[in-house]
Amino acid sequence: MIEDNSPFIVRKGDRVHFPIGLLVEKWLLYYYPLISIPQINKSTQLAFAGPMKEIVAFYELRGGFSVFYNDLKNKGIPVEIGQSFQDLVRKLAKTIIEMPMKYIGTSVYGRFYGIYEYELIRSNRSIKIDSEYLINNFGTFSIPLEYYEAFQVLGSFISGHDAILFKWAEFSVQASGQTLTVTQVLNEVLRSPVTERDILESKNLYRSILSKDGKVHCVWSGESLSRYDIDHIIPFTIWKNNDLWNLLPVSPKINNQKRDKIPNSILIENQRELITHYWDIIYKHKTQRFQKELQISLLGYEQSNFWHEPAIEQLKKNCDYLIGTRGFEGWSY
Repeated sequence: MIEDNSPFIVRKGDRVHFPIGLLVEKWLLYYYPLISIPQINKSTQLAFAGPMKEIVAFYELRGGFSVFYNDLKNKGIPVEIGQSFQDLVRKLAKTIIEMPMKYIGTSVYGRFYGIYEYELIRSNRSIKIDSEYLINNFGTFSIPLEYYEAFQVLGSFISGHDAILFKWAEFSVQASGQTLTVTQVLNEVLRSPVTERDILESKNLYRSILSKDGKVHCVWSGESLSRYDIDHIIPFTIWKNNDLWNLLPVSPKINNQKRDKIPNSILIENQRELITHYWDIIYKHKTQRFQKELQISLLGYEQSNFWHEPAIEQLKKNCDYLIGTRGFEGWSY
């Protein structure tokens, strides 16, 4: 969550608050690939292994990890597996709250929940069982501001190809009875739930919508285009985000210049009008998907009908964070 600079992260005084549901989602996406490995599936003794295995088995014949992720983010978990999924996320939340959150900090503060504080707040706004359901139904936890700032820096070491993932891979190899290699486990752990096919389908959808609108201009230069690429604002290699708001038309030449760089906040501000123009087009044609993706990734708790301003501001914050804190290369046309 800190790595992604989620809009649901809220600072109140000297503490920073997060929805437990976002942690539950992270655990789902970390454990799904591992449980889907037969050698680990058979040997695991995790508290939530039962319902997790049910979810993996259900999706095995329906497209696997990618389809599960798409249901979680957009369509909602199917009714026939809904109860098992709810059992799973409740167990995940309970495990998170009563295990790592409870004990971290006891040696420093001499009490349980020394660093983390938990607040149960239930809201049943979500009709579907999806990411929004997780955010609204499992309360929040908070950590001191100084820890949050430290974790922002540490996140850049934890999320890559580093010691923590490597040690986790070694543990998984042992759990499999040495029938797997560290490389095999790392490949699974680092596997993205968004496939090349998903990206291609989103880009084709975007093209079909733009073809109905007439003229297309490069979002970064403003020039009129007869040929164009559909580019991720925040590169997919850096943030595995295939949301429609994160896709914009650019000239092939400028796309080649940008590559895996992050547009800086000045560029985004300068191109605000054109960015929101394309957002409005996509919103008109794919309202439900666009709204949901924008809410989860950029708006957070913001419920205003005037979403353009907060969405642009959060986009600028995300890019500044990736450049300034995470150390990725910035870009300005």
